[in-house]
Order: sequence, then structure tokens, then C-alpha cells
Amino acid sequence: ITNLTIVVNELESLDKNNILAIRRQIVSLQKRLKECEESTNKTTVPPYFPPGSCIHHGLLNVSQPYVVKLNWRGFSYKYGSWGRDYYPSNPEREVYWVAPLNTDGRYLEYYRIYSSFDNLLLYQPMYESRITYGEGSGVALYNNYLYYLDYSSRQMAKHDLKTNTMVLRKELPGAVTGNRFSYAGVSWQDIDFAVDESGLWVIYSTEKSMGNIVISKLNETTLDVLNTWQTRQFKPSVSNAFMLCGVLYATRIMNTRKEEIFYMYDTRTGQEGSISVIMDKKLDTIQSIDYNPTDQSLYVYSGGYLLKYDVTFRP
Repeated sequence: ITNLTIVVNELESLDKNNILAIRRQIVSLQKRLKECEESTNKTTVPPYFPPGSCIHHGLLNVSQPYVVKLNWRGFSYKYGSWGRDYYPSNPEREVYWVAPLNTDGRYLEYYRIYSSFDNLLLYQPMYESRITYGEGSGVALYNNYLYYLDYSSRQMAKHDLKTNTMVLRKELPGAVTGNRFSYAGVSWQDIDFAVDESGLWVIYSTEKSMGNIVISKLNETTLDVLNTWQTRQFKPSVSNAFMLCGVLYATRIMNTRKEEIFYMYDTRTGQEGSISVIMDKKLDTIQSIDYNPTDQSLYVYSGGYLLKYDVTFRP
């Protein structure tokens, strides 16, 4: 009986210890769960950088795409470009352009200008105009001038929106056109104009570069080439590109619903490297990407639809 009593007491003690240990584990798990929930509920506010400034350390991420609308000419007009004008002297001014190519994916003929984002949503253009002719979707709007490749040539064209007239044409030295070095999956974009905080750029290839991307900084008044950088990235292997604070960013197709910003070239240092920022897509192919420094957004034309991505930067 004495031995049994001892055994029972030992079992009771062991039972109590187990229960206490389990209770301690439960309390610990509850605390961790609460910490996880608090961490999940916290909204991380990205650091703010003033529009037009380059005091950050480059591209960090892009948002989910915001589908603005279908272009005004309809679903058949799958190629084109759109974006917001950048006025360095008056960056808050709102002017948007939409330029669908003709259904052959080559001719740039019609474009529309909108005086506000609301008017764009409501299909209420300031005016619609005709060009005879531009080529490809590598269009950019900078300081009230539309820049594009003149049809079937190496001539860069500068188009005055106020008068709807071409005010200047100039050959881009050494540039290869004729759909030889266009982007992957996008025809007739041998010449791609881009705008960033510092002004007007052009992205292209030459025979000397063997199809690798060449970047030139342009004088927007005269279209003279101010400086040129040659990269080691083959242009037809990238799906699109844009400039941001003097840095070229190039994309490639991952699948029908994802694109990756995978390559960068910094014209300030001459350094190139890898990056991995995923862009979710709504349709298979991105036809053009244009960056705007005022709202720090990417304007994307994809399958006839106008999309917009917000950009965040590395502090």
C-alpha cells in the first residue's frame, strides 16, 4: 500500500508538471500569434521622394497594375503607347497622350491628347490629330512635344502639339531600323524614346553594337545626341525598356501573366547589373512602357489596354 501511494503521488506530480508545461507552451504560442497578427496588420509606408528628384537608390518595386481602360480605337488596336507629359517647369500640369498604332502594328497615324485623367477616363479628348506617318510604339511626350520615329527611316521626328506639325527631323546616327532589332514579341520598335527626370533619351541598336542596346541622351530642342552608352544586353532578347533617373531598366517575359524587370544600366557610373522586380500582367504582351517623373508611375500599353503601375524606390 505504501509503495502504491508513492507511485500515485509521483504520477499526480508528473501530471501536474505536464499540464503546467502545456499551459506555458500555449501562452508562448498565443504571444507569437499576436505578434504575427500585429506584424501583418502593419501597413508599411514606402519612403517619400519628391517628384522629379533622384535622391533615392533606384527602383525597388512596382505595384499591381491598374487597368485604366481600353484605347479609344478598340480592341483590334493592340499596339501603341500612352502616358503623361512631363513638364519640368510645371510638373503638376496634366496632359495625357494615347497613340494606338494602326492594326498592322507599324503605322503611327492618330493620337489623342487629354487635359486631365478624368477626361481620359470619359473619352473626352482635348483634341484628336493625325500624323503622316510615324512608325512603332516607341513614342514619348516631353514638354508639349511628341517624339517618334518617322516612317521607314532613321529620322527622329519632333511634333508640336500646339500646331499639330512636325517641327524637326533628324537622323539618329548609326541606328538600325526596319524591324531588325526590335523588342522580343513587339515589332517595329527599333527606336524607343524615353523620358526621365533629366530629359529625353532614345533606346536603340546599331550594327556596331551587334544588336546590343545603345542609349543616347538627346537635346530635346535640336535632337542632337549629347552622349551615348553601349550596353552588353542584346535588345531583341528584352521585351521592353524605360529610363528612370539616368538608369535604363529592361524587362523580359516570364510567362503570360508575369514580366520581370531584370536588367539595369546606370549611365551615371557606366555600371550594369541584374535586378529582379516582378510586374503582374493582365494580358500576354506589353507593347510599350513609359515612365513619368511627376507621378512616379509606369504607363503601359498592353493588348490595346492602358495600364498604370506605381513605382517605389530604395531609400
